[in-house]
Amino acid sequence: MSAPDSRDQFPGSDQPVVSPRSRLAVVRAMNRRGIRMLHIADLVLVYALLFLVTLGMVPVRPGFNAVAHLPRYVWTYAVVALIHLVVFEIGGLYDRERRLVVQTSTSRLVMLVWIASLMVGLVSWLMGEFLIPRSVLIAYAVVGPAGLWLNRWISRRLRDRADGPARLLLVGAGPAVDRAEEHLATVNRVVTVGHAESVGVIEQLAVASDATGVLLLDGDALGMLYADSLSRLEARGVEVLQVVRPQDSLLGLRTVGEVGGMPVLPLSAHILTPSQSRLKRWSDLAVLAATAPVTIPLGLLTTAVVAVRAGRPLLFVQDRVGRNGASFPMLKFRTMRPDAEQPGGPIQALVDDPRIIRGLGWLRSARFDELPQLINVLRGEMTIVGPRPERPEEMADYERIIPGYRRRHQIEPGITGLAQVYGHYHTHPEFKLGHDLQYLANWSPLTDLQIMVRTGWVIITRRL
Repeated sequence: MSAPDSRDQFPGSDQPVVSPRSRLAVVRAMNRRGIRMLHIADLVLVYALLFLVTLGMVPVRPGFNAVAHLPRYVWTYAVVALIHLVVFEIGGLYDRERRLVVQTSTSRLVMLVWIASLMVGLVSWLMGEFLIPRSVLIAYAVVGPAGLWLNRWISRRLRDRADGPARLLLVGAGPAVDRAEEHLATVNRVVTVGHAESVGVIEQLAVASDATGVLLLDGDALGMLYADSLSRLEARGVEVLQVVRPQDSLLGLRTVGEVGGMPVLPLSAHILTPSQSRLKRWSDLAVLAATAPVTIPLGLLTTAVVAVRAGRPLLFVQDRVGRNGASFPMLKFRTMRPDAEQPGGPIQALVDDPRIIRGLGWLRSARFDELPQLINVLRGEMTIVGPRPERPEEMADYERIIPGYRRRHQIEPGITGLAQVYGHYHTHPEFKLGHDLQYLANWSPLTDLQIMVRTGWVIITRRL
């Protein structure tokens, strides 16, 4: 007997309809490709709001003949809605929200709608004609954030209905657990599914109890979570919260929320969200394109200098550790003798290293030997700003002596980074790791721009 079709039929009808299970499979397939139902809801909302605002302007603007232009607006408003969707995607509106604390703020919605409206104006200026009447665009910029907020409110309610209440695993000593359970009992959207006194077992308990969140009731657990556990829990979709104690106010915390009346801080392994990763990649490609008129001639000139002074091979290819610990071949112009690391294997470069070919030391000081790494960036193996890539053999040593060192590989390694502009060549790896993790925690395109500018200044002033 053949397997049942994934489509059901209404009684008395030969028209197939998609079953709830099939609909869920379609939604999951869309999610795997980065498309959420919220994308579609926002696209429809913006498109509909533009027409509603246009028709609403007719009675208040004498001589505004919107009806005559409606056929044209059908396609121009579609372009406007797509521009908004791109801005919202880059702005992170479609990253998965936490269920308990951090939710999209109204000010963020307003800012993104205004940015999208400015982008529409820019595209209109480049095309030589307005895609949308300016008065409609201004009016939409006022009402648009309210519609987006409503979409997200509906999305959260549907998610809560589908997933049920948040299931919290409590971590702490007996009295602290009792107090927390007493407070959480007043919250309808949260249930407790167990408790543990030690952080060492929370991963197993979280899986066994199907927990959607972990609430830490004291501050001593952070050290054990820091290295790997938090990243693994986050990868499973488990939200981790820390109860904020009175003394924690000395840290100047700004993102404190509340659950059951308790002040809590959402913890994060600071892995870039999908939208941030895409934005960082697009930013890299934009910088490569913008600087190509300078970097390409400079690269060709450097190639000629290396060919004359060092001969073949022009490039030095070395395995380095990339994103998620995968190795890749990093490219550099060769400035040392071909036998610089034989027979003893890798040797750390020294100040005034005798292995450097005469006449090429200035290439290293000016960082011109790093120019081929722009090819690594173009291939997606590196990024312009990020933690510097380490050799695999050095990584093994660092991971053994510095807990959590592998966390710096949550993004592609960079040509320059925060540790390079604020540290020194001989700064201890643990301190460099602190810079790298702070970069991950506070990443933004502006941060990258600041580090690139600072890198240029360091090269000019220090020649390190």
